Amino acid sequence: MHIRATWDGTGSVADASRALGFSRAKGYDLVRRGEFPCRVLRIGRTTRVVTASLLRVLESGEPEYNGARAGQQTLL
Repeated sequence: MHIRATWDGTGSVADASRALGFSRAKGYDLVRRGEFPCRVLRIGRTTRVVTASLLRVLESGEPEYNGARAGQQTLL
């Protein structure tokens, strides 16, 4: 509920990591490897987590990688 009430369209990697139960350092490591469980936007030098994606992951327990659900292929 806190995320819905306080976040706009995106939030910080640190806050998203805390919501998912791991450290900020682990969150940034997962972002670097392309394995953060939510959609991540890189805007210049800033990295933001998409709020809607974070909420879906928290509700379903199923990670989303780069906008695709785990186990599914993305068509280009």
